[in-house]
Order: sequence, then structure tokens, then C-alpha cells
Amino acid sequence: MTTINDPTVVAEITDLYLLYEEALCNNNLEVMDSLFWDAPEVVRFGIAENLYGGDEIRNFRQNRPNPRIEREISNLLVVSFGKDAATVTLEFCRIVNGVERFGRQSQTWYRFTEGWKVVSAHVSLLPV
Repeated sequence: MTTINDPTVVAEITDLYLLYEEALCNNNLEVMDSLFWDAPEVVRFGIAENLYGGDEIRNFRQNRPNPRIEREISNLLVVSFGKDAATVTLEFCRIVNGVERFGRQSQTWYRFTEGWKVVSAHVSLLPV
């Protein structure tokens, strides 16, 4: 039977997610790239873009018009499934063009031999 919410796995993914959040807010491309699976199968659905594969995700980040992201996160939830799979979900609030916007984010993480990687990600803003 699969163990749900193994405390060690939940702690590992929580730490990795917080590392990702810091890299995202500070536009640390090297860290963000290192945490995403570099494969054609990785997917990131963003606010206005659908990105398939590590190259598209990396290219988007390198060319983002506003590379600094300031936001507050809430309702961070990490759920692990066995020793090698986990999900992260959260809500966030940020100012976009002078307007307070609320959004949500989800990531699926998988443990490869080289370590944990995001294999699927989604970011969306709620309607105003």
C-alpha cells in the first residue's frame, strides 16, 4: 500500500518548493531550471502560455518581460504519494498593473535518480 504524506517526503518537497519560490521571486533562472525536469514531456501551463518541454520553459523564463515576481503565498499544501511522487498546491496574491490579483499554482514532483524534479506545473489568475 502506498504511504500518503510520509513526513520525510513532505518536508523534502516543502523545502524544495520554498527554494523554487525564492528563485521565482528573484528570477534565479539557474535554480528554477535545476528544479524542473529537463525533458520534452515536462509541461508548464502559465497565465497566458502553454509550454511543452524544458527548452520552451527555459526560453520563456529567459525572455519574461517582468522577471521579478513579488507575491504572497497562502494555503501551501504538499501531499506525497509513496517515496517518489508528490504534489504542491497553493494560492497567491500579487499586484498586476496596479491591481491586486489572486491566483493558484500546482506542481507535480517526481523523484528521479538525480533527485526531485517538477514534471508538471500550472499557474492561473482568478478573474477580477
